[in-house]
Amino acid sequence: MQDPQHFGWRVDGRVATVTLNRPERKNPLTFEAYRELTDTFLALAAESDVRAVVITGAGGNFSSGGDVHEIIGPLVKVKNEVRYDKLLEFTQLTGDLVKAMRACPQPIVAAIDGVCVGAGAIMAMASDLRVGTARSKVAFLFVKVGLSGADMGACAILPRIIGQGRASELLFLGRTMSGEEAERWGFYNRLAAPEALQHDAAALAATIAEGPTAAHAVTKRALHDEWDMSVDDAVDYEARVQAECMRTNDFERAYQAFVKKEKPDFQGD
Repeated sequence: MQDPQHFGWRVDGRVATVTLNRPERKNPLTFEAYRELTDTFLALAAESDVRAVVITGAGGNFSSGGDVHEIIGPLVKVKNEVRYDKLLEFTQLTGDLVKAMRACPQPIVAAIDGVCVGAGAIMAMASDLRVGTARSKVAFLFVKVGLSGADMGACAILPRIIGQGRASELLFLGRTMSGEEAERWGFYNRLAAPEALQHDAAALAATIAEGPTAAHAVTKRALHDEWDMSVDDAVDYEARVQAECMRTNDFERAYQAFVKKEKPDFQGD
């Protein structure tokens, strides 16, 4: 996979790190960044050497969302030209990023410090796990710019993380959620000191990467697919996918390691 042009990218062992890297403006997203991030998460399906992903921001902030000058300004101009098709093209472009993150088989860990708002908050939401700092600030700001909270899947995903009432409050008010509140409400899985954030997120991702890759991909897909299933349908679905996991070599490796009282060395097959 080629190195991206609009954000940082590195692979350490089995963990890839995506770094939103425009620190002078708190890492806003451009049209090009949306496209390249989407393409990257889709391409990860074919990267068997990468088993987990960390997404973070440079300069003490996660992301300030869509770039006001490079995205919001042009969109207002399009609105005044009565070009609904162009507006829809953009909203579908941003939604494609969330769909790509959810389809990416590798678990994604968001490491969140400082500002995490708008589309930045959405990217954190679309990740599988979130590690934040107490000083971080999360806000779904769409109502502040005259838009609905129905953006990039927020009305579907956010209530499943923090509950319907809390999600409604954040999406209607557009208010800021502190880091401690985000952890208390379950948006963050855990808090880290700012100086330890990257280390802690990378360590969490590395722990996941040591696990059975194919099984992790099944877990991620099931967590997504079962949102609109009945309990009975979900039980049947899990019976099928778990039976498939039992056909993997990693399943046998785990058994052999247990017999030998050793730690299993999962290979991802």
